[in-house]
Amino acid sequence: MTDYFPYENLRPNQRDFIELVSKAVENGENVIIEAPTGFGKTVSVLAGVLPHAKEMGYKVLYLARTHRQMDRVIEELKAISRKSPVSGVELRSRKDLCLHTYLTQFTSDAYTAMVVCKNLKKLGKCEFYENEKKKKTEFDELVKFFLSEPSHPAEILDYSQTLELCPYDLTKRIAEKADVIVASYLYLLSPTIRENFISSLDLDYSDLIVVFDEAHNLPDQAISALSDKISINTINGAIKEADEYNEHEIANFLSILGRGLEILFQEKLAPKDIQETAIQPELVFSHVVEVLGLDTRWLVKTLNDMVAVGDSIREDRIEKGKPPRSYIGRVGEFLLLWLSLIGREDYLFLMSRDRGLSLELVALDPSKALGFIKDVQSAIFMSGTLTPLEAFRDVMGVENARLKKFPRMVKRENAQVLVAKDVSTRGDERSLQVYRKMVDYIVEAARIIPKNVGVFAASYEVLQGLLSANLQVRLEETGKAVFIEKQGASSAENDLMVAQFKAHARGNGAVLLGVMGGRNSEGQDYSGDEMNGVILVGIPYARPTPRVQAQIRYFERKFPEKGRYYGYYLPAHRKLVQAAGRVHRSAEEKGSIVVLDYRLLWRGIKKDLPDWMVETVRPVDLGRMRLYLKRFWENGERFKKAPRKV
Repeated sequence: MTDYFPYENLRPNQRDFIELVSKAVENGENVIIEAPTGFGKTVSVLAGVLPHAKEMGYKVLYLARTHRQMDRVIEELKAISRKSPVSGVELRSRKDLCLHTYLTQFTSDAYTAMVVCKNLKKLGKCEFYENEKKKKTEFDELVKFFLSEPSHPAEILDYSQTLELCPYDLTKRIAEKADVIVASYLYLLSPTIRENFISSLDLDYSDLIVVFDEAHNLPDQAISALSDKISINTINGAIKEADEYNEHEIANFLSILGRGLEILFQEKLAPKDIQETAIQPELVFSHVVEVLGLDTRWLVKTLNDMVAVGDSIREDRIEKGKPPRSYIGRVGEFLLLWLSLIGREDYLFLMSRDRGLSLELVALDPSKALGFIKDVQSAIFMSGTLTPLEAFRDVMGVENARLKKFPRMVKRENAQVLVAKDVSTRGDERSLQVYRKMVDYIVEAARIIPKNVGVFAASYEVLQGLLSANLQVRLEETGKAVFIEKQGASSAENDLMVAQFKAHARGNGAVLLGVMGGRNSEGQDYSGDEMNGVILVGIPYARPTPRVQAQIRYFERKFPEKGRYYGYYLPAHRKLVQAAGRVHRSAEEKGSIVVLDYRLLWRGIKKDLPDWMVETVRPVDLGRMRLYLKRFWENGERFKKAPRKV
């Protein structure tokens, strides 16, 4: 059983974890596991699945949310391969694994990159692809080389650049024979990408063992993968494009469609305070059907024609070295999908003001993205926050599943959870006065907790409220640097900011301001003094928008009397617990959690918290918080991490 476990010592409960996964895989079962932060879930699940996968010839697909999480899997595979032979490769997008300047410069999404790549090859305009034929021997040798040991994308890129070969095609070839493929959720959650991916590897679903890491993210990620959106600006762009390419019938159709949408927007979103509203999906086409006298058959034909014209326009623009977009094709694809989903109860049809006037298709049932699970050999879902496991099983539609919750690792004496009993971010209680009181709590806690502290708000709106109450200036007066998460920052910009924040752990410390459910409060590791305390401001309940209300109604029909809990309360509680978990990476590490919302003391909320939080909760006012924090940190030092022993 431990042939694929690379470390000398097992942590508590790791053997049980490995045996559970091993039996589930052998029996063709699924398994849903909650195990605490610092448990060593990644290496444990690999040690559990690899023996059976290697023996029976299954392919392991390990799916994660972020590049950082995927890189961690490759690191564990490298460690395993030093003990037992195993191959693994990390898939990235074409944009991340491409050396062609046209594609890297002009594409922003996976679909466009796929279309561009296909056309560049077809037109003979990709030298790296052409070199695969000319340098077949070198290409095959590289595949063999990278199958000898798991490799990071950067390593594959370096070799490909030297030999002027396509790193994306090289990665795909390695993936065809690798024991483990590490990829983002999107490879299986998006129906279009999934079908292309599986067929490109010449695999059947029954050949797969699938691991979903940080699976608490799956409901939101699945909804996102199944949803779509288009703006009125894109439709206007399609009209101009149709004129440019002399597609007069399409231009006429789109102009009438656009006019109908403008009338509809004025009717439905006239009051300026309404940001989005549900609509009858047929209304989108009512004006164009009335003016042109189209029936559904002709409407479908027109939209299919637009998709075909869009493909031709992309090819033309690629040949001319222009950005490979086609507004006509995009509008055609979106409206065909919109039309095909009319009558479905698991979709909401919206008009919104988001980034200009838009039409949105909002998926309501995340389980629809996992329909393929019934066909795989085994699927493993794991996270530190899946309680209650039965709710996750229901929402994601996972059948034939074992459920297992492993006990906490955090020692009681090393955990401290303080809940302010006089503040909350409940909508009717938010005011500048309340934000100022919260700032008092935050500044005092940041002053007492040594080194680095994270402050995660319920939303960017709450974070802005704190900043308007002078939070940044007052924190800087403590002598700690202040870093603020930016909502629209790129991954590279955010990673740089977090690295700078962590570096202050070696000095006077710093404070990181962000939001619960954001990239810095989930899936980000903070070791040693990089996060000695977390201050959670409010509970991240979603605003009662039409999409949230529709989600609740849908779940209420599907899970009677549980709709509001599954669709509203539970997702917020999980985000809070995830953010709280940033302080503890091992049983020996001390960490303070301060929650600025008295609702956390309510029984209905506490039942969704992990045992170690519930056991250490204390209600406080500002004075009591100061006293308890000083006692907890009286030696001023946090446990320093020893070298890793798993």
